[in-house]
Amino acid sequence: MGLGCFDPFREMDRLQSEMNRLFEGFQELPDRTTSGGAALSQYSGRKWSPSVDIAETQNEIVLRAEIPGIPQSDIDIELTGDTLTLRGERKRENEERKDQFVCVESSYGRFQRSFTIGVPVDNDRVTASYRDGVLEVRLPKSEAVKPRKIQVTTGESSSSAIAANGSASAAQRSDSGESAQSK
Repeated sequence: MGLGCFDPFREMDRLQSEMNRLFEGFQELPDRTTSGGAALSQYSGRKWSPSVDIAETQNEIVLRAEIPGIPQSDIDIELTGDTLTLRGERKRENEERKDQFVCVESSYGRFQRSFTIGVPVDNDRVTASYRDGVLEVRLPKSEAVKPRKIQVTTGESSSSAIAANGSASAAQRSDSGESAQSK
């Protein structure tokens, strides 16, 4: 999440992963040639993955996932090291319908998304909330990585202190040298 160098190979890997994820669901689609729209109602079993937005502020990482229609009890969030994993399942209603679907765009089934956080977080203060179909996970940054203001002092006071210490050291050396010679 922080600053880093552009790595074209990492970007190509990310693009390939996104393309694979996009086409995963199409492998399991039934044949569209069946009549009466009956096959279209079976499309809801394809794999899906919720959309996620991740933002970084000075003090925390905030992840928002769109997962409408999933009960809170079916959402699992796990933080292991610097990897945050979201798991869940959107279940299809089991009520019998007599409608002939013409188009079904809703996706159902299990999902899992994992994200590398990239900065140390304070595990004890991580929170998650779920409202209006949006899961929000807040990951406060560890104190060690938060920006810290450093006081700048003038060069005169530092050099004056060094000069004073240097003079005192020279005086101590000459006193100890004189006292050693007088003995």
